[in-house]
Amino acid sequence: MLSSKDLFKRRQMRARAQIRRASNGRLRLSVFRSSKHIYAQVIDDAAGRTLVAASSLDKDLRSRLKTGADKAAAVEVGKLVAERAKAAGLEQVVFDRGGYIYHGRVKALADAARDAGLKF
Repeated sequence: MLSSKDLFKRRQMRARAQIRRASNGRLRLSVFRSSKHIYAQVIDDAAGRTLVAASSLDKDLRSRLKTGADKAAAVEVGKLVAERAKAAGLEQVVFDRGGYIYHGRVKALADAARDAGLKF
């Protein structure tokens, strides 16, 4: 029987395989959520580099947020990563939810990034 970590890894790889097929060379907006914080980064898979990153641990966000593990934090991180991406000249990305369900904090981050100007 597979452990929950193995099942999560399987979902993550399945999502990434679908993204690779549909991305057409676009950059990937990857989300990681822990029990205490949420992180987002724009990754160039061709070069293997992270171009832009934001998290609920950033100093300017940390002071404004009550906690890094709620939807409000996800919205702020989504706005921040979109601002940084637009400042770097990036507008088109493909959203990588990882192994997480597109619901709650992950959906809030994606919607905030879309509202701030990223296209995916």
